[in-house]
Parts: sequence; structure tokens; C-alpha cells
Amino acid sequence: MIKTRSFDDWFSTMRKSINTYKYYTDFEKVYKNAEKLKVEICILQSLVNSKNIENDFENILIKYPECLKAIPILLAVRQNEIFCKDDSSEIIYKFDERNQSVEQYKYFMRKTGLFEMLQNHVIANLYDYVTGVEVGLDTNSRKNRGGHQMENLVESYIKKSGIEYFKEKYSNWIKKNLGYNLSAISNKRWDFVAKMPSEVFVIETNFYTDGGSKLNETARSYKKIAEEVAQIENVNFVWVTDGEGWKKSKNGLEEIYKILLTLYNIRDLEDGIFYELFKIEKNI
Repeated sequence: MIKTRSFDDWFSTMRKSINTYKYYTDFEKVYKNAEKLKVEICILQSLVNSKNIENDFENILIKYPECLKAIPILLAVRQNEIFCKDDSSEIIYKFDERNQSVEQYKYFMRKTGLFEMLQNHVIANLYDYVTGVEVGLDTNSRKNRGGHQMENLVESYIKKSGIEYFKEKYSNWIKKNLGYNLSAISNKRWDFVAKMPSEVFVIETNFYTDGGSKLNETARSYKKIAEEVAQIENVNFVWVTDGEGWKKSKNGLEEIYKILLTLYNIRDLEDGIFYELFKIEKNI
């Protein structure tokens, strides 16, 4: 396979972003997490604007001790155990089961500021507040969603080609199940493994929005992999990468572009490169 365009022409088609509408907040997960604690949150709602909040809280813990499990999310914490230290003590509070006295939990609520927030009516609806907290916590998942976006995109084009493929398989698995020995590259996990009757394609995918030294290391690492795979009969290494983060590491990417004929970006996928690579006739 011969590349028909220069590196600069190819590089000019790199994308700024591939973020979908679902990338920013997974509301389905937000609502699901809030719903799990809806009963407990609604009971704690009675503390909002309470005139005697410590006494009311004590009564709730006595009658409805399961309400404890809704307290961590009020502090934007998912764990069921919270460690707290002050001048007088170091304490681990459990919220999936009671391990402290009611007085100690009251101390926790007082010192963390939760009593003040609830009593002074800083919030009106506790369930709405928890939903907002869940939205904030979900932003921490964006990095994972970003990584999966590129994998999902590449997988969609593999599926369209109709070739048999496997997802997230290690070199040892390939040797055992497909008969191709990639032991020279250790037991690496490949994003995708596409199988043809007489050859196999190991595929790596990534998208970089931001640059940095990591990208130069990635380019060097993949260059080494490309050289090693080239020595293995009937095994082909395919790398699909994209993103404007490569702008600061352009030279490193250009080096591997010159030796790896199967280095592609999203534009290549859109142009049907997998049909050409897998020698499959494209259905129009």
C-alpha cells in the first residue's frame, strides 16, 4: 500500500475535537445515581430550615438509620467511609452502616458545615441539590468518555467493513486463539484485532486534544511496535490517531508516518480506508 499524499497534507486533516453531545454530562447516570438515594434524601429534606436541627437529625438517625448512606453525596463524596481529623481526634465515619454514636455523627455534620447549610436554608430542595452534585462529579468521567469516544468511532468503521474482529485482546490471546505469535512485543493489549483468512491486523487508537511530552513518547513507542510487528509474518500493525494535540509533536509523528504505511486518521476512515486495507468491496 502506497501513500498518495504528503505528510503535511495528511496532517492538515487532523480534527480539533470529536466530542459528541453525550460527552459533557451523562444525565442518565446522574439521574440514576440520585434516584438510588431518593427516599433517604427526601427524609433528610425535613432538616432544611429546621429550627432545632441537631435534635431533628438525632430523631432521623434513630428512626431511619439508613439515611446515613445519603450523607456523603451531600459533600460530593462517593465513598461510604470518610476520614476526618482535628486537634482532638482522628475518626473514620462509615455511612453504609453505623460505626459511631449519634453524637459523633452530629459532630461530623456540625464540623463539615452540613448542619449550617441545611438549617440556614442555603438550599431549598435537597434532591435538586444532590442532582447538581452528581452533575459536578460526572465531569470527572469526561476523560474516560473522551478515550472511549475514539475507540467507539474506530469500531464503527470496523463494523461497517464487515470484517471479523475482537476488542481489547492481549498478544497471548492472539497466539492461543488465532495462532500468531506476538511474544516479541510482550503481552500487550490491543484495542482491536481484525482477522482475515491468512493474516491478522492489530489496531491501536487514540485521540489527543492537548499536546505534551507524552505524545513524543507515544510516537517513539508506536514506531518501535511498527518495526517489531513488521518482522512477524502475516501480522499487520494499524494505528489510527487524530487530534490537534499532535501539533506540538508533529516531527515525532512524521517520523513514524514515513515508515508505517498503515498510520491513519479520521479522514482516512471516512474515505473508506478500511475497505481498502481489508480488501473488502464497499457496498454503496
